[in-house]
Amino acid sequence: MKFAFLETRPLAHMSKKISLIFVLILIASCGSIKKHNASLGAKFSTEALHEDIDFTYKKLQKVHPRLYQYITKEDLDRKFDSLKKSIDTPLDAKQFYAALTPVVSEVRQGHITSNFPKRRFTKKERKALNKTELDFFELETKYIEDRLWITRTGPKDSLLIGSQVVAVGTETIANLFSKYRKTFSPDGYNTTFQNTFIANNFTAAYNKDKGHRDSIALLLMQNDSVFVKQFKRHLKDSSALKPKIVDTMKVVEKKRLSKTEKKAEKAKRKKRRKRNKKYGFIASRDQFTRNFKFIDSASRIGFIKIRSWGNGSHKEFFEESFTKLDSAKAQHLIIDLRDNPGGQLDQIHNFYSYLTDTEHQFINPAEINTRLPNIKNFYGRNSNVLSVAVQTLVLPYLVVDNLYRIRKTAGKLQYHFKESKTSKPNPLNFKGKIYVLINGGSFSASATLASKLHGTKRAVFIGEETGGAYNGTVAGFYKYITLPNTKITLRIGLLQIETPHLQEPDGYGVKPDFIISPTVADFLANRDTELEYTLDMIKKEM
Repeated sequence: MKFAFLETRPLAHMSKKISLIFVLILIASCGSIKKHNASLGAKFSTEALHEDIDFTYKKLQKVHPRLYQYITKEDLDRKFDSLKKSIDTPLDAKQFYAALTPVVSEVRQGHITSNFPKRRFTKKERKALNKTELDFFELETKYIEDRLWITRTGPKDSLLIGSQVVAVGTETIANLFSKYRKTFSPDGYNTTFQNTFIANNFTAAYNKDKGHRDSIALLLMQNDSVFVKQFKRHLKDSSALKPKIVDTMKVVEKKRLSKTEKKAEKAKRKKRRKRNKKYGFIASRDQFTRNFKFIDSASRIGFIKIRSWGNGSHKEFFEESFTKLDSAKAQHLIIDLRDNPGGQLDQIHNFYSYLTDTEHQFINPAEINTRLPNIKNFYGRNSNVLSVAVQTLVLPYLVVDNLYRIRKTAGKLQYHFKESKTSKPNPLNFKGKIYVLINGGSFSASATLASKLHGTKRAVFIGEETGGAYNGTVAGFYKYITLPNTKITLRIGLLQIETPHLQEPDGYGVKPDFIISPTVADFLANRDTELEYTLDMIKKEM
């Protein structure tokens, strides 16, 4: 037989070779991790740091379509030059990150993010860490009246809700917030976004800053009493590791389900999965991304809370919610976009179709600096062999799609989303009065939706200025770059996404018709002041 591939010995031999390759990859990976960790804290020469500064600025100039929207080229040139002159001694990557990010933040584009190299863990270390948890990361916080407050905890520490966080370790909250604000910027000149964003992501920001910790101490204040809460890493379920006492005299037979019972259980699981998908269940927080209810007994006031524009099947939720509003002949709809950081463009486009009764263009064609944004977004983010192989297979399709969507108009490249075409309203569109609750955490896609609703005079806005800009944001697709020496990473937006409704002056968010800012007293009394104000307004109109 000449068909060797039908024989077993060559396959066995091939299997040994494949196993050997995986072993070699594993050894190389372990060696790479060890080498990476050993390099942390190493100082880089001033020449190497200057090279990384130049590299950063050139990449920004090449791919960012609105680099000089909020700062002139002359001013930004001067700031990068000043940065180079100020660095005249070797720095490690984290020290350089602290010097570089405030200058990058001068661009004032909120979707530019950055990170510095951190300790990596081997597969064995990750496996061990996955069996443990630190309850500090279950905390949720809000920034009210220049103070940080605990709003949500794990099940064991619910008594901490309502406590003010004075310090973490030896650093005060004021100092931590001041440090973190320098590492990123809002869109434009917005003043509500940064503090809200840091508070909404405080434990993640602290972990990014300090790295892996087995214990974290918080200095807290509650009812004028100051105390320390120590969080220590522990096994996720220590009770599961304890030996179970088995009564050998008692024989318990496992109940066998009938075919009917099995079918019922299967249907129950399927129903739960479908519900979780429709409402976007967040297991870690035991809550849903999307919620709908009538807020009054007569079903005249609908209330929709959306925590983000992602996670699950939004189309089913929108259809179900607006069918209920239509059936009840509801007259008022409150949409809560507070602390919604954004998400997918197609979701807000779909949602808006239920809020208008006219044909509309949701966004303008997006300004862009490259003809192949998908390719820049695709490569560079993940360099492992498997991802590159998969990416290469779909590369021709992405190139064709990019060439089809991108056209040059008035000397500028534009990416044509389907959302930039004329769209029709959904037949179930709501015709009553709309009220939108906003704050500094309403960012990105949420700010885009708010801009559209404000520009068409379709809603009344209550709360604080949105964290995202009225006149759009540079996002959509991203270019991920790694600086050649320090290995600091940056994510740069590629598309200027904006609605046809623009305002002057540029650089601010959607501002509310009625400014309502919760106070500490409101928070401690568990009052939702924005919602209460809106309901009072509706009652006066009914």
